[in-house]
Amino acid sequence: MQTERVTFLTSPDHKAALDAFAASNGKSVGHVLREASTRYLVEGEADEEAALALLVREVEAAVPVMRADIRDTIASIQRANDAVDAVLAGERPRA
Repeated sequence: MQTERVTFLTSPDHKAALDAFAASNGKSVGHVLREASTRYLVEGEADEEAALALLVREVEAAVPVMRADIRDTIASIQRANDAVDAVLAGERPRA
């Protein structure tokens, strides 16, 4: 496995906590950080998938309502057009 070095700055207390955690688990600090960052990346992907699933459910619920609203709007426009046509034809508009 090819590796690359990653350097980051942290406080002395945080570094001491990392050292102590790693030592108490029989691992290197590098191993602990690799595990933690991998877990962080995977959880971020899971969060995105959960958000996408929620969005899909919202869209699926909204689309039928939007379609009904569009049908109602088209019917309302047609009624208005019919009333205008009646007035222009000299007829009394229907209520």
